[in-house]
Amino acid sequence: MAIHPIEFRYGTPEMKAVWEQESKLENMLKIEAALAKAEGEIGLIPEAAADEINKKATTEYVKQERVDEIERATNHDIAALMKALEEVCDDGAGEYVHYGATSNDIIDSSQSLQLKASIEIIREKIIRLIEVLITLTKQHKDTVTIGRTHGQHALPTTYAMKFAIYIDELLRQLERLDLTEKHLCVGMMTGAVGTTAALGEVGYDIHVRVSEILGLNPVHISNQVVQRDNHAEYVMTLANICSTLEKMALEVRNLQRTEIMEVGEKFDPEKQVGSSTMPHKRNPITGERICGVSRIVKSYVNAALQNNPLWHERDLTNSSCERVILPESAILTDYILNLSIKLFSKMEFDRDNIERNLNMSNGLVMAERFMSKLTQKGMGRQSAYSLVRACSMKAYAENTGLREILSKEDEILKVLSQEEIDETMDPHTYLGSSSRFVDNVISNAEDVIGK
Repeated sequence: MAIHPIEFRYGTPEMKAVWEQESKLENMLKIEAALAKAEGEIGLIPEAAADEINKKATTEYVKQERVDEIERATNHDIAALMKALEEVCDDGAGEYVHYGATSNDIIDSSQSLQLKASIEIIREKIIRLIEVLITLTKQHKDTVTIGRTHGQHALPTTYAMKFAIYIDELLRQLERLDLTEKHLCVGMMTGAVGTTAALGEVGYDIHVRVSEILGLNPVHISNQVVQRDNHAEYVMTLANICSTLEKMALEVRNLQRTEIMEVGEKFDPEKQVGSSTMPHKRNPITGERICGVSRIVKSYVNAALQNNPLWHERDLTNSSCERVILPESAILTDYILNLSIKLFSKMEFDRDNIERNLNMSNGLVMAERFMSKLTQKGMGRQSAYSLVRACSMKAYAENTGLREILSKEDEILKVLSQEEIDETMDPHTYLGSSSRFVDNVISNAEDVIGK
């Protein structure tokens, strides 16, 4: 019976396939095969034995059920793997399985293959999300909206600015992901404490050759494990990606609030239900799920950091923890990336509400522009600020438009005509260099993702 939501509710088939038991077994067998191949090439074991091990080191011959059966007796996963592989090898080749290796050579190297595959999936999803956001940015380059700071109306901005900020941040996440892969996805065949002593004088060469066969870079140095600062970096990178996705979803959720209602999730009125008791509800469930699941991944950062300090050359405290946090953080990050692609691909805009909210303050959001205009006309900046602030407070107190208050000020009328006042109060034309910022981001993004 399924218990964990990842089993039946969260996750994509492609990422789950990376972390399922048979995939893990297949990767560990690849390491045993690469070790035998390297040792056969260098003459450390008979070449025929190396060929036989390479032939049989697949899940076609070594079955998960048999490995599990042996592990129940031995209480050791790699010993069970070795025994199951040895059993299927002919002509005594099984005698040479795992020669010179320690368990974590197999675990960490095979895990590198899993982590590399997970990073490739996540990278591809981030690029897809960036492509969706580029399309939105181009479509809404001239969609002027009110910018909010501290939850209050501040100054006009554009939806293109919002989306371009997300694009730029996701590009940085791609850089972090690539750097994490470089540090993390390494091969290791260094023995019980990292010296390769069991392999003799050719130990270092075997270590390098195994990584080469696997398509990994050899770790520079290790003890019994690849150092866990790398794994902590991986989880922190995924958590950082999730924080970006949460930030994006949170903005949509806020903008979908009934009293704002500028944008929102796609809702199918024919099929979708918002509430079991309130027939009118259209809840932002996709955004809420993104935000909720991201908290789980972020919570794993502390555990990942605690896995780095181990006793001496290694203890086992990282192992059980990583069996949970590494697959779950990858599966859940990939899952909410999928949700984010869905959310932003089908987002709905209410242009009437966007315009309504832009003008809700009766011109107060144009106070900064008016102050700057007065300064350009020769009034001192501090004097202009004080004058416009007094007019703004008066507009608040009288619940009237700022334009009307400003138009009655003799000191203002001395330097500005009514036509200039009207032009200055238009929020659609107070966007500064926003278009240039947006264009730069799009250009950079298209260069990076090769669009």
